[in-house]
Amino acid sequence: MKHNRGFTLIELMIVIAIIGILAAIAIPQFTAYRKRAYDSAARSDLRNAATAQEAYYVDAGRYCNTVAILVDPYDFFMSEKVKFPTCQGDASSYVMRAYHTSGDTTYRIKGPGGSIKEL
Repeated sequence: MKHNRGFTLIELMIVIAIIGILAAIAIPQFTAYRKRAYDSAARSDLRNAATAQEAYYVDAGRYCNTVAILVDPYDFFMSEKVKFPTCQGDASSYVMRAYHTSGDTTYRIKGPGGSIKEL
């Protein structure tokens, strides 16, 4: 008599159910980790832009209104999908906002000497 070795249909269904349960738990957590990383990139770029604003102030005696001015001469590097919808500056202060297109939080800093706040 020949005995076939292999998995039964019930065993395969149990394994597939376990994999489905693990995926249902892991995928939302992974998505949350990615959003936090994107938001962290926006915060980091905003902090670096504030440092570049201070360097610009030392050279020009005022704060700039455009983040693009800070890129080359002040070594400010913007992450690929981080956007700065607001950059306002005058002789005594500045306000900048930043967000990542895949993140879910917008951040703001008022300077000089301000801290980054969530909006």
